[in-house]
Amino acid sequence: MDPWRYSTEGISVALRVTPRGGRDDIHGLETLANGRSVEKVRVRAIADGGEANRAVTELLAKALGVPKAKVRILSGATSRLKQIAVDGDPARLGDALRKLTAAKSD
Repeated sequence: MDPWRYSTEGISVALRVTPRGGRDDIHGLETLANGRSVEKVRVRAIADGGEANRAVTELLAKALGVPKAKVRILSGATSRLKQIAVDGDPARLGDALRKLTAAKSD
């Protein structure tokens, strides 16, 4: 099951973020203990003053080819588990995430 949902405005992605992860990277899929699927993301930034959140939104914007202003945090601003909204063509965004995830699963 994909960790993203489609809407008319774009997609909503469930993430598990590792701040101070050594590099900025989308690291593939993970299934949590409750069965929920999330996209694993690592960022170099520390989780202080919103730096890690900013790094996550910038990483997703770059990876999906959308402006930074099109990526926003829906929930989990102070948690490792986040829900992120990305505005744009839902089909294109979903395909891009699927390709990024498949590349990390190989």
